[in-house]
Amino acid sequence: MASTSTTLLPSTSTQFLDRSSRHNLQSLSFSSSPTLGNKKLNLCSVSSSVGKTFSISSSLQSPATYQPPSWKKLCDDVASLIPKTTNHNPKLNPIQRTAANILDAVENAMVSHEHRRHPLPKTADPAVQIAGNFFPVPEQPVKHNLPVTGTVPECIQGVYVRNGANPLHKPISGHHLFDGDGMIHAVRFDNGSVSYSCRFTETNRFVQERELGRSVFPKAIGELHGHLGIAKLMLFNARGLFGLLDPTRGLGVANAGLVYFNGHLLAMSEDDLPYHVKVTQTGDLETSGRYDFDGQLKSTMIAHPKLDPETRELFALSYDVVSKPYLKYFRFSSDGQKSPDVEIPLEQPTMIHDFAITENFVVVPDQQVVFRLPEMIRGGSPVVYDKNKKSRFGVLDKYAEDASSMRWIEVEDCFCFHLWNAWEEPETDEVVVIGSCMTPPDSIFNEHDETLQSVLSEIRLNLKTGVSTRRPVINSEELNLEAGMVNRNLLGRKTRFAYLALAEPWPKVSGFAKVDLSTGEVQKYVYGDGKYGGEPLFMPEGSGDAGEDGGYVMVFVHDEENVKSELQIINAVDMKLEATVTLPSRVPYGFHGTFISNEDLLKQASC
Repeated sequence: MASTSTTLLPSTSTQFLDRSSRHNLQSLSFSSSPTLGNKKLNLCSVSSSVGKTFSISSSLQSPATYQPPSWKKLCDDVASLIPKTTNHNPKLNPIQRTAANILDAVENAMVSHEHRRHPLPKTADPAVQIAGNFFPVPEQPVKHNLPVTGTVPECIQGVYVRNGANPLHKPISGHHLFDGDGMIHAVRFDNGSVSYSCRFTETNRFVQERELGRSVFPKAIGELHGHLGIAKLMLFNARGLFGLLDPTRGLGVANAGLVYFNGHLLAMSEDDLPYHVKVTQTGDLETSGRYDFDGQLKSTMIAHPKLDPETRELFALSYDVVSKPYLKYFRFSSDGQKSPDVEIPLEQPTMIHDFAITENFVVVPDQQVVFRLPEMIRGGSPVVYDKNKKSRFGVLDKYAEDASSMRWIEVEDCFCFHLWNAWEEPETDEVVVIGSCMTPPDSIFNEHDETLQSVLSEIRLNLKTGVSTRRPVINSEELNLEAGMVNRNLLGRKTRFAYLALAEPWPKVSGFAKVDLSTGEVQKYVYGDGKYGGEPLFMPEGSGDAGEDGGYVMVFVHDEENVKSELQIINAVDMKLEATVTLPSRVPYGFHGTFISNEDLLKQASC
């Protein structure tokens, strides 16, 4: 059937609240009232652990409508973020204090020298990466009884949580969007009342940098490339040797994925163990701590584990960029018991941000974006697009005890950063994988002249012949589709619909698309002029009589002209706006989220 496309606009206008008063963090507070164009800058405040307050101004123009400021301009904007008393921490002895001052001075001089010689690429330039509504915000304690335009569907009872990157401190050198500290935004629905809060996930990295008053942990994407990256690692190790920081308690930022499993809301990034975050009775968020599944998990875990909707088991991967085994697969029973690791042999460390499950299999991508640490010695990035490598997908039984039965099938020139679903079609001996194929494959991490394309694709893996096919799902038009999901109650089973962000103009999101995966038909929901959002979260209605698309899409939307944010709730069947929640402060563009029902909230684990 030929692909068709229709576009729908919000049918309800939204009134916005005035921005709330500022709230200071212990270490840093960004104002939620920015500037646009030539409007007057407002001040935000910075408070240090020694009780001094500093004023700064921050420019929050849209990256699509202004020339990004120079590095000096960004530094001027946030010049007061690091208190002069940073290294007068009473916990440090005189030797440590001296070492801290020397190492800080060496780092500052080294960064200044490097930037004079080699300007930062856009993929590592803070003036680009955290411009506009990517700029961080302060924590927001719970605000209750938020105004609602329209009617919130009765079935929406619980909390919508969404993760994102929100750097606590001014970047000292390079910074990529993915490097920021994790912050969760929560909208609670409770019998007609709606509340909002946002809190940092207090990772060990975050806690230590808050105490030190500056960024000291290396940033995996923005900083760790070239000779400067090697020097950063040496400085990090030196700080550890002097006892200025403790790297043994985790390096991660927990800013990417969220999953609710076995009574635990887990915040994840693939550079660490998950962090357990509790939702309080008032709708606030509290970090319980780094979560190792009662001592069972000894390695990092990727940010996209898969929760089987029928068995309630959790399936996950862990990859290592330094030593073998480069990849491990494991699972957790519904009550949290971990299986032994299955080591998956790979010739070189590979970026595996996501994978898929079916009813009986796990599907693991081994694609062309790889890690080569020696590239840093030659002055380059360790994240490399290997054009000579053949992309392939491995299919393994979910309950396999080793990888000997894994079937690898090559898929020509394919890099899927995310996989939306997969299922089995026994009649053709095929596993069908739905993902967005991205070109250039490393464009998120390395600067390119080519425009990024992210094409929704159907990949068929024939388990009998070992042959694959790949086709675009949509033929009627070219769309960049990234960040989204299918009905989570059908994950791993054949689905008809996917809900995906319209990543245009990249990297912003102008709306979302409901895509019929069988016909290629597209229905677009566009947020409107000057409004952009993020990942659409599909929440099934829960009624047994509802069809696959019976439910609602939730998404944070930001009005860049008026600097106001809101949560929109859209009926997924007719793609019409049902309700808009006016939020008390700005919500930056972020990453992935989930919805936790009131019933599940009552079952939260205490630790």
